[in-house]
Amino acid sequence: MKKLLSLLAVCLLFSFIPVKKQTVILFGDSITQAGVSPGGYIVKMGELAAKENKAAEYDFIGAGIGGNKVYDLFLRMEDDVLNRKPDIVFIYIGVNDVWHKRSYGTGTDADKFEKFYTAIIKKLQAQNCKVALVTPAVIGERTDFSNELDGDLNHYSSIIRRLAEKNKLPLVDLRKSFLDYNKQYNTENKESGILTSDRVHLNEKGNELVANEFWKVLKAM
Repeated sequence: MKKLLSLLAVCLLFSFIPVKKQTVILFGDSITQAGVSPGGYIVKMGELAAKENKAAEYDFIGAGIGGNKVYDLFLRMEDDVLNRKPDIVFIYIGVNDVWHKRSYGTGTDADKFEKFYTAIIKKLQAQNCKVALVTPAVIGERTDFSNELDGDLNHYSSIIRRLAEKNKLPLVDLRKSFLDYNKQYNTENKESGILTSDRVHLNEKGNELVANEFWKVLKAM
């Protein structure tokens, strides 16, 4: 009887020990910067966690800055990511590397994109962070590949997929998810208004989709 009571006491003791929250950083550009606003995908991830009684397990932090490209992330990762001692980091970058290259001549060539991206992965892993990669979704939502930058987005997304496979890292393939969704629901082949407000930045449905895709991957990590 004494042994049973002792065992029960130990079980009760452990049941009251709070679960250590995992710090999850979403590292990216203006899409992630907006993700912490009401209705943003990071806020919605918190809501999904709460629905599944997992709110006590995660602390979500947005580290997005508008206009950022992959080398911007590399340059600021010490201050904005590593100093916060994250457990998990999602790298969500690539749109501006493609978009600004064509629009302003200030984007990132594919070979440099891969090198900087690889350097970010290695630096995070050196700090024992779990890392998930994310493909850039869209610059225009037409489903017939008539968006001007579809080819470049596909190429940069393939780089990220290859890095995920090479490093055995989980992947949130938003490029595929957005295309699949638009093929089903964008029956008028609109350039925006399905998942984005302006061809790039997320509307309500877009934030919901991104939050769900991130959440599925996060739970499996």
